[in-house]
This record gives sequence, C-alpha cells and structure tokens, in this order.
Amino acid sequence: MRLRIDLAYDGGDFRGWASQPGLRTVQAELTAALTTVLRLPVGSLRVTCAGRTDSGVHARGQVVHVDVPDDPEEGSPTAARQVTQLDVLARRVNGVLDKTVRVHRISEAPEGFDARFAALWRRYAYRIVDDPARVDPLTRNHVLFWPRRLDVAAMDEAARSLVGLHDFAAFCKHREGATTIRTLLEFGWTRADDELVVGHVKADAFCHSMVRALVGCMIAIGEGRQDPAWALEILTGRRRDQGVVVVPAHGLTLEEVAYPDAAGLADRVAQTAARRTHAETDGAEG
Repeated sequence: MRLRIDLAYDGGDFRGWASQPGLRTVQAELTAALTTVLRLPVGSLRVTCAGRTDSGVHARGQVVHVDVPDDPEEGSPTAARQVTQLDVLARRVNGVLDKTVRVHRISEAPEGFDARFAALWRRYAYRIVDDPARVDPLTRNHVLFWPRRLDVAAMDEAARSLVGLHDFAAFCKHREGATTIRTLLEFGWTRADDELVVGHVKADAFCHSMVRALVGCMIAIGEGRQDPAWALEILTGRRRDQGVVVVPAHGLTLEEVAYPDAAGLADRVAQTAARRTHAETDGAEG
C-alpha cells in the first residue's frame, strides 16, 4: 500500500531533508519513526518527498509517499493492522518523532500518486524584517533580519519580470547533468500589516539554491543598489553574478505542494519523468 504523508518541520536543527550518514536529517528521522511504529526491518522503507529542502529550510506543507506492506506475510502484523487505522498511525509516529517534525495526516494514496513526480507545483515563502524596531526574537529562526529598508514595489516589479519558462542557470548552483530550465509560475513581494516583507514564489520545480539566489537578487534591487531591470539582465546572462548573494536558509519555508486530481496523476508522472532524468529532477530548494 502506498501512503501519502503530509507534514511540517522546523529545519533549523536539520542538515536538510535527504538522509546523509552521520547527520540529522528529516528523511532519516521520519523513516526511523515509521519503521519503529510499524515494526518493520531497518532499511525496508523508502520515503520520497515532493521537495528536498536544504539545511536550515523549513516546511509547512511538505508531502511524501512511502510504500508499506499491507500483507502480514510480507511485512508484520503491526504494519498490516495500522495501515487500516491511519489516524492511529499518525498519532503514534508523532509520538516517536521529535517535536520539530509533525505529521499532519496520513492517507492512502490514490493509484498513480508519486509525491515527487506527480507534483504540479511547489510554493515557497521567504520572510524578511527590515525594521530594527520590529525584530521579534521569537521568530529569529524563521525570519531574516535585514538592516536596511527595502523598496518592496521595486522588488515586486523585478520579480514579476522573471515569471515564465526560462533557463535559471544564473540563479542555480551548478550540478553536473542537471537541467536549470524551470517554469516560474508566480513570483511577487508584499509588505504585510506587521511590516514583514514576504516573497512568494511558485514553480513546477526548483533547482539547488534557486529561491535563495532569487531573493538575494531582489534584496539588491530593494536596497536601490540595482534597478528592477537588472533581474532580467541576470537571468538572460545565464551565469552566476557576484552581485547576487544567496541569502541564509532560515527565512525560507516550503508552504504548499499541489497535485492533479486522481484521474490526472498517471499522466503527470509520465510527463515529468519524460522531461527530466533522475539526476535532473530535484523539486528542491536549498
């Protein structure tokens, strides 16, 4: 049986999503908790996520899938019993996990569901406070403090100029064999009533460090060091520019992942798999 798991986590104390020997990661802890609760052999579960967040990046709307044996002959009586009581399974997994990771729900995935390849888009938010009088120590691990006032209108103008299908090589960390072509569906900036500056970015997928590099570009424009047209110049140059700083990870949160309805899942998976190889697809941000 394939299960869909919706979860959230504070990425501050994790070395990203993906399991790494000797390091604390979200994937490793979630896999260990599921393995413990279901009483399955170590190494028998593989947890796949929608977006592989990097070290320090948070998530409110992460989605994963995992294949669990629902036949006692293949797995364990505990596993077979609990996949029919998914609300109980979610509570027990949360009881094993550290409080920095919370499973919101576990459901039986529809036929053809794949957390990674079936995703239509991922949406991230980056939060900045640029007024020293409004810095809140209670949110210091989730909001970037910027010491100079930002022109949000200029940032929003620049961000909107990048929307569309482009080669984002200028904003991505180079990875051998990986494509940097992405469809940026939405990108904009607002200043909330509490003066928090928030950038929302939605795309079919993200390459490594893409969002944080985009934010760094927008900050340079917001400070007045560059005009809004500079962002498009950087994009079309297709090379990393020293003026684009990759901002810290702690201001970034994966907010939401969207999927087609059940009837469209198989087509979406086939479309995504045909477009990118395993090495080229990461759906990730770091």
